[in-house]
Amino acid sequence: MALNVLSLFGDSSRIQADWGRSRAKNPERFATMRQRFEPAPDLNRTPIENVIIPLKSRDELPPILAGLQWIWMHPTLKAEIFAVLEEKILAGKQATGRPGMDLWQILVLGVVRLGLNANYDRLEHTANFDTLLRQILGVNETPWGEQAVVFNHQTLRDNVALMDEALLATLNAQVAAAGREVFAKKEGEPAEPLALKVDSYVLETDVHFPTDLNLLFDGGRKCLDLVEKYRDQFGYELAGWRKLEDWRRRFKGLERVASKTVFGGGKDKEKRIQKVVGDYLECARELSAKVSESLLALCDQAVVLEQWTALSYFHEMLDKHIDLVDRRLLQKQTIEASEKVYSLFEPHTEWITKGKLHPGVELGHRLLVTTDQNQLIQDYAVMDQEVDVDQSVPVVDRVLGRYGEGAIASVSFDKGFTRKSDRELLELYVPVVVMPKRGKKNAEETERESDKKFVQLRQAHSAIESAIASLEHHGLNRCLDVGLDGYRRYVGYGVLSYNLHVIGRELLLQKRARAEALAHAA
Repeated sequence: MALNVLSLFGDSSRIQADWGRSRAKNPERFATMRQRFEPAPDLNRTPIENVIIPLKSRDELPPILAGLQWIWMHPTLKAEIFAVLEEKILAGKQATGRPGMDLWQILVLGVVRLGLNANYDRLEHTANFDTLLRQILGVNETPWGEQAVVFNHQTLRDNVALMDEALLATLNAQVAAAGREVFAKKEGEPAEPLALKVDSYVLETDVHFPTDLNLLFDGGRKCLDLVEKYRDQFGYELAGWRKLEDWRRRFKGLERVASKTVFGGGKDKEKRIQKVVGDYLECARELSAKVSESLLALCDQAVVLEQWTALSYFHEMLDKHIDLVDRRLLQKQTIEASEKVYSLFEPHTEWITKGKLHPGVELGHRLLVTTDQNQLIQDYAVMDQEVDVDQSVPVVDRVLGRYGEGAIASVSFDKGFTRKSDRELLELYVPVVVMPKRGKKNAEETERESDKKFVQLRQAHSAIESAIASLEHHGLNRCLDVGLDGYRRYVGYGVLSYNLHVIGRELLLQKRARAEALAHAA
């Protein structure tokens, strides 16, 4: 085994000398806290370009790793990606201190997490004990020994979160553009003009189904949790919380009774609702008053501003939902949508009804996806309080901005994007625009939509549904990260993982075809 490893590297003493000379010439590169990739040679590591990826595995991981290996071996893409990562992650950082995780490892682990639809617990296990992944990461195959690299749970969380929405959007554009060459019929041929398909679906946030009653309970529950935490943390007792556990039991019991009564049936339901909801609100108002006193008491203590702000936020949500429950259930008022909050923990969540039977309602945001004829995602966008009909012109404008005029051969939409003025504008820049009209069509519109090319592209449009299903399978069915920024970062990683999976799958198919051809020839 040692001979095989040495044959990959050549003369180890010469490599050590070359590495020493490089370090002497560029001391600033080797002094930085975080590097592109560990430059020191190690005979216990397999060079990333020489990692052998199984061709017949049906698991999700090998195609993703093949896509990452393609980036590493690409003549220009690797340098472009590292340049972007250095500019965004290392900007303004001092070249001193403990070394951080390599930029390459951050990229690989972030992509693998979404590709496997894994949480950080599974990612920690895979990063430490999956031999193939550790080879692509450029570390020793085993997580033990003096020089072995071990990835800890919190380290993974902190480093994967270093990439933001803008950085991942740039990386996705670079990968999608370079990935087109993988699908070229002949090596060196220019890529075909893009045949785009545009659609949207809902990427849900990780929230429970909201009702006024359980949102009121969430506000009170978190107030009690934070009061208890601060009381224990700072070593002093907040006045009036000796029976905090009793508050929890009583508040939860009243919420359960109120929910069962409101959403159940039975005789004299309205009278019973008035009684149980009134009791629930009375308890909530008493709790709100006590939390308000505690907030004032915390002002005189050495409490971190973020901690005080957290308690203040949930107290505000408690008061808000006391008012909403009172107005809706007791006073029988209609609450405007603008006043509603669908999650106290993910307040950016939207209530989306797309007219489907299952599911009737989805909680999250619409995710706009644009694929080409090779199923690569060429553009994506998180639609915050936006609808499909406003997206057709912006998405084509973004793609033309990256590839230039004449790069798009066709673009297809479904009826949710239809707007006559937008279609007429897009036809000035795109040869074929497939945008079916909603409702009854006149003779001119019927003739236009009966054209052979129009019919062909409209029938092919359904291929984007398989891309959406694949995105959902690779993590983009429910966002597990917190906050709107975390949501957007999660989307960026998911799209990058999807594109690398598509590219890696095609590369493995090509390698397998070549291997089978050689076997037949022999």
